[in-house]
Amino acid sequence: MSADKLCVLIEIEGASMLKKIKHLILGESLRSDALAHEKFSVLWGLPVLSSDAISSVSYACEEILMVLIPVMGLASYGPLMKVGFAIVFLLFILVFSYRQTINCYPQGGGSYIVASDNLGKVFGLIAASSLAIDYVLTVAVSVCAGTAAITSAFPQLLSVRTEIALLIITLLTIGNLRGMKDSSILFGIPTYLFVFTILLMILTGFVKVFVFHEIPNPPAAVPGTVESLSLLLFLKAFSSGCTALTGVEAVSDGIPNFRAPAQKNAKRVLYLLAALVFIIFLGILSLASVYHIVPHANVTVIAMIAEEVFGKGTLLFYLVQITTAIILTMAANTAFADLPLLLSILARDGFVPRQFLSRGSRLSFSNGILLLFLLSAALVIAFHASSHLLMPLYAVGVFLSFTLSQAGMFVRWMKRKEGNWRHKAVINGSGMLITAITCVIIAASKFMHGAWIVLLCIPVLVYLMERIHRHYAYVKESLKIRSDQELQPCAIQSGGKVILPVDSINRSFLKAYHYACSLQVKQMEFYHVNTNAEAAMKLQAVYEQMQLNIPLVMEEAPYRNVNEMILQHVRAAQKDLKPKESVTVILPQFVMKKKRFHALHNQTSMQLKLQLSKLRNVSVISVPYIM
Repeated sequence: MSADKLCVLIEIEGASMLKKIKHLILGESLRSDALAHEKFSVLWGLPVLSSDAISSVSYACEEILMVLIPVMGLASYGPLMKVGFAIVFLLFILVFSYRQTINCYPQGGGSYIVASDNLGKVFGLIAASSLAIDYVLTVAVSVCAGTAAITSAFPQLLSVRTEIALLIITLLTIGNLRGMKDSSILFGIPTYLFVFTILLMILTGFVKVFVFHEIPNPPAAVPGTVESLSLLLFLKAFSSGCTALTGVEAVSDGIPNFRAPAQKNAKRVLYLLAALVFIIFLGILSLASVYHIVPHANVTVIAMIAEEVFGKGTLLFYLVQITTAIILTMAANTAFADLPLLLSILARDGFVPRQFLSRGSRLSFSNGILLLFLLSAALVIAFHASSHLLMPLYAVGVFLSFTLSQAGMFVRWMKRKEGNWRHKAVINGSGMLITAITCVIIAASKFMHGAWIVLLCIPVLVYLMERIHRHYAYVKESLKIRSDQELQPCAIQSGGKVILPVDSINRSFLKAYHYACSLQVKQMEFYHVNTNAEAAMKLQAVYEQMQLNIPLVMEEAPYRNVNEMILQHVRAAQKDLKPKESVTVILPQFVMKKKRFHALHNQTSMQLKLQLSKLRNVSVISVPYIM
């Protein structure tokens, strides 16, 4: 066996082994028509899209107490419940507001779509940037908080908390790459277990204190009263506790992920989310007040409450810690479900690279999932897996997106005046004012603690998305066919075979086609891999307009494996070759004059060119179209 044949054989075997490993980890590829079966029901949509909001209550109480106790000491537990009720009031305002968003915008996208439609493109991009930052921080904060729950039960693991957090993010990424259905079942059961465990802890604590009149022993010394409650202190505690509301927007963002009827199922999940947050949040606040819980650097408030209710070292104590760690981890899964969807909508509108529009082998937006993995892992490493260091960055983006969403809906009702618009305008207007005030308070109080980073990142992201959109608009205009004369057929000479893969007929493709006509070829064909029925119909219409005698071969790709289909087609053409004949594959290529735009184009064609170059009797020619 020659060295060349041996190298080719090794490459084939290596590719086959990698494919087997991929299938083992992620599962077999799914057909495009299986997408409907991959979407969420109410049962599994609740834990996936609501886990962020449900889990946020586990550290929201801690954030409030960390504001009140250093100032008010023992007197903190009275205002604690007042702050809690104020947050619950805002919760119901947001729930009713997002219910209206679900009714009006069933296509999903949440704050981005609402703000873009009613306030303009710039406000839409601000909302999208805020949401994107929020989702990345959700993963980092939730995983770090989950790691803190683990180290609270097992203090000996404190030295490796960063490694634990990175392992959790990796497992979440793999789970989500397996697809929506698998991830919902995989992560849904632990979420329900957490809800059951926390409700049991709250009920047991209430029975012990209010039925059997058990006198709690404070787990830590509570400092004496230093100052009384001021409006500024109340607002600061309120803004810190509003972390309990993060994740409420996830349901409206992810409507397309629900099974039909998607809107009805999304609203059911929203109501269930509100009920669970209401019960769990006020229950934890009540127990923290009764037991005079004082936040500790290495022990969570939930852990201290569980110790008082069940006793340290008991099975139920460890069950609370384990399920808390799991639900905090599952909260990160909300971001894995929603950020890739948001990026796909932005890619569709031309504000982020087109690569985020493609679904992977398991019908998930895999590029968005991998990007989220990289960014969240970087944050975990940079902040040493400390949720307290990350928390000041967290809530600013959330409430900015809340505010823009409410403002957008308010403007919609004021402009259209349809249905019971006054009632709806009052709800959204109230939500807008409260969330705007909260956003300002969070930004002001936590500016020097890291909130400035978010406030700086948002305009940077808006600028980048605007630049990307401007570039794609320029490319679209440059490729547009300006007259019917450009569609006139050209003469084909005699000789081998030319295959022109075609995605759409534009000026770049026509340049490649005219070049192909200049070659000594016996036959030519256009080859299209159909992954989108609408795009295929548009292509067929333009092709018929050209009135060519060149065949257009169109093949369905239910697994969206475009490059693989082209390779198979070229291999099939190889078998029909006569001696001294060859197949020439001509690939249109965008060449950007500005290097910074290179990453936005030609990623797929570059991979294809590399794969085709390994085939015998196959020539690959790239025809550049300079822009």
